Amino acid sequence: MQRNDGRSPGDLRPVRMTRRYLKHAHGSCLIELGDTKVLCAAMMSDSVAGWRRGSGHGWITAEYSLLPASTNTRTRREVSLGAPGGRTHEIQRLIGRSLRTIVDMGAMGGEYTLNVDCDVIQADGGTRTAAITGAFIAVHDAFSTWRDAGKIKELPLLDFVAATSVGMVDGVELLDLDYSEDSTAEIDMNVVVDGKGRFIEVQGTGERTPFDRARLDGMLDLAVTGTGRLIELQRRVLAEDIEVVDERW
Repeated sequence: MQRNDGRSPGDLRPVRMTRRYLKHAHGSCLIELGDTKVLCAAMMSDSVAGWRRGSGHGWITAEYSLLPASTNTRTRREVSLGAPGGRTHEIQRLIGRSLRTIVDMGAMGGEYTLNVDCDVIQADGGTRTAAITGAFIAVHDAFSTWRDAGKIKELPLLDFVAATSVGMVDGVELLDLDYSEDSTAEIDMNVVVDGKGRFIEVQGTGERTPFDRARLDGMLDLAVTGTGRLIELQRRVLAEDIEVVDERW
């Protein structure tokens, strides 16, 4: 199957990660996945929510938003609507869960909160998966800043984490759907995976058709392949201390 952008079914879109994109954030990363662009920033604060006080453990929370001009029609700022919508709540919780899974909360240096903000600058499908993948780099660098300030001795990271989408369009299983594919998919899934290839979260829906176990297994295998490539890119960025990295498959 030839896709709109010339990719084969098992190809990711071109990926570009720009570390330390923001001056004031403890950690930040602009991730570009094809035409989807998400700015991820992570900052530590010296407190936790009331229910967490006295635990001796830190916490990670995430916020997600679509900027007004990120889509082909203007998206209203949710602050003007009074509260985030259901989709935003769902995505924020997904990002937070994904990051907390690979962080040792007891090794954050005390009752501190790591606030992760993911702002979609431009949306063309896969914004939540791009946010998770880029947020990991921001979180890593925020903890590095915390360590350099003497707050912690070691980074409290247990593993890597990345996410991608898979789906079925016209009967063909595809990796990393753009908007045109996602909007017509018969099956649509978002998959979060750690550095060992283990699943953190699987969100799957038969949008237009039910799917059997064999189809599910095939799409999960495709997702693990895709996230594996993203994690290898994350490893390269961090190991070589690269500011900007581009990869095309």
